[in-house]
Amino acid sequence: MDSVMVITALLMLAAGVGVFLLACGMLSSNLESISSSKLRSLFSKASKSKTLGVGIGTVSTAAIQSSGATTVLVIGFVNAGIISLPLAASIIYGANIGTTITAQIAALSSFGDSISTTLIFSALTGVGAFVTLFAKKDSTKKIGGIFAGFGLLFVGLSLMSDSMGGFAELPEVRDLLASIDNIIILLLLGIVLTAIVQSSSVVTVVAITMVGSGLITLDQGIYLTLGSNIGSCIVAIVAGFTSGLNAKRTALIHLFFNVFGVIIFVIAGMILGIFDISYGEIFAFAFPGIAETQLAMFHTFFNVTTVLIMLPLTNLLVKLVVYLLPDKVVETPLDDNVPHLVYVNDYMLRTPAIAVEQVRNEIINMSRIAMENFRASYEMIQTLNFDGLAKFRANEDQLNFLNKEVARYLVKLSNLPLNADDYAYISTAYKSVTDLERIGDYAENIVEYAEKMKSTNEGFSDIAKAEMCKVESLVESLYEKVLIAYSEYDEKSLEEAYDIEEMIDVTTDDMSANHICRLNDGICTLDVGAKYLSLASDTERVADHLINFGKTIRDIRPNSI
Repeated sequence: MDSVMVITALLMLAAGVGVFLLACGMLSSNLESISSSKLRSLFSKASKSKTLGVGIGTVSTAAIQSSGATTVLVIGFVNAGIISLPLAASIIYGANIGTTITAQIAALSSFGDSISTTLIFSALTGVGAFVTLFAKKDSTKKIGGIFAGFGLLFVGLSLMSDSMGGFAELPEVRDLLASIDNIIILLLLGIVLTAIVQSSSVVTVVAITMVGSGLITLDQGIYLTLGSNIGSCIVAIVAGFTSGLNAKRTALIHLFFNVFGVIIFVIAGMILGIFDISYGEIFAFAFPGIAETQLAMFHTFFNVTTVLIMLPLTNLLVKLVVYLLPDKVVETPLDDNVPHLVYVNDYMLRTPAIAVEQVRNEIINMSRIAMENFRASYEMIQTLNFDGLAKFRANEDQLNFLNKEVARYLVKLSNLPLNADDYAYISTAYKSVTDLERIGDYAENIVEYAEKMKSTNEGFSDIAKAEMCKVESLVESLYEKVLIAYSEYDEKSLEEAYDIEEMIDVTTDDMSANHICRLNDGICTLDVGAKYLSLASDTERVADHLINFGKTIRDIRPNSI
C-alpha cells in the first residue's frame, strides 16, 4: 500500500470535511440572519396541527441547514412550556425531512459534462466573497455570505470526492470496504461516525461521495445513511437530558422516531432480500446512471416515508415516552420559588434569531413579575397584611436572578452572527432588564415602609389610601400601554403611555402636597408622613422606569420585532 497516497487522501478528506462544515456554518448563520423574522413567524404559528408542525420543522431546517439546531431549539421550547410534546414531535419529523436538502445538494455535484456543475457552483465562493468584501449594507453582506457558503459546500464536496478517488485506487482499501457487508456493522459505523462529527449531513455526504467513486456499493451507502440518522440524535439527547422532564421526553421522541424508522426499513429490506431484491437495485432502476442521486433520493424517501408512518402514531409515541419518563412529584424544574430562566437556555444559542425572540419573551415575563411585586407592595402597605410576603420575596429573588442571567445571556448572544436589527435590540435589552429590576427594588422599598408601620402600629388615613388607589390605577394603565408598545412595536400606545406618565407625575406631586397639608393639620404623624412622601417618590420612579422600558422600541427598526 502506498503510504504517501493514503496520507494524501486522508488529508484531502479532512480538508473536505472541514470546508464542508465551515460552509454549513456560513450558510446557517447568514440564512438565519436574513430569514430571522420569517423563522420567528413560523414558530409563533405553532398550534395543535401536527401537519403544520411538520411544515415548520421542514422549512426551518431547510433554512438554517441544521436539523440538530432545530431539534435543540424545539427541546428548549418544550422545556419552557411554550409548545406541547405532540407538536414538538411533529416539528422534529419535519426537521428530518428538511435535512435531506444537504444530500440533494451533494448529489448535484455529480452532474455536468464539459464544465462540471461542481465547478460552476464552487465559483459562487468567489462571487460571494466579492459581494461580502465590497458591499456596504449588512443585508447585502449576508447575501454574499450565503453565496460564499453555498459555493464552499461544493468546494468541500469536490475535495471529499477527490480523496475518495485516491482511496479507490488502492486495492487494499477497496477490498476492506467491500468486505463490510453486514447490515448491523454498517448501521453501527454510521451511528459512530455521526456521533463523532455530530453531523448526519457530513456522514451522508461522505457516503454519497464514496458511492459515487465506487468505493462502496449503493446498498452499503444506504445502511451507512440509516445509521447516521440514529447517530444524529446524540446532540438532542445531550441537550434534552440536561434539561427538564419534558425536554428529556422530547429527546427520547427524536431517538425513537429515528430508531423506529430504521427498524422498519431494515425489516423491509430483509423481506425484499427473500425475493433477491435490494434497496440499491430499486433506486438504481428508479434513478439510472447516477449513484449519488440514487443515495440522495433514498435518504429523502426514507425520511418522508418514516414521517408518513409515524405522524398518525404521534399520540402513541408521546404516551410511550411519558410512560418511560413519568412525572415525578419531586421534579420541579420551573418551580416559581426557585430563580430560573423560563424562555431561554444555552442550547437556543445554536439558533440566534430565535434566541433573540425568546429573550424578548423572557423580558416581557420579567416585566410581569416586577408589576406583580409592585401590586403586592401597594396591597401590603394599605392593608398591613403580609400573607403574600413569601411570594413577594421569591419574585424579588427571581428579578435579581433574571437581571444577571439575562445580561449574561445577551453577552453570549451578541457574539453570534445576527442581523443589524437584532444587534440593535440586544443593546436595548440590557437597559430593559435594569429598568425592570429597579421597579422590583422600589416595590421592595414600599414593603419595608409597610413593615415599619406594622411594627409601630401605624397606618395611612383613608384620604391617603384613596390617593394611593388612584395613582396605582394610573401605573397599571401605564404598564398596559407600555406592554402593548413593547410587544407590538406600537408607537401610538407609547404616546398614550407618555400622557399617562405625565398624569402620574402630577398625581404624585399632588400626593406630596396634600400630605404636607395633612401633616400641618396634625392628621398624620411625622414618621408616617415621611413614608408617604417616599412612597409617592418611589411610585413616580416606577413610572419613569416603565417609560424607559417602553421607549426602547424607538431605538429599534420595526422589522426587528
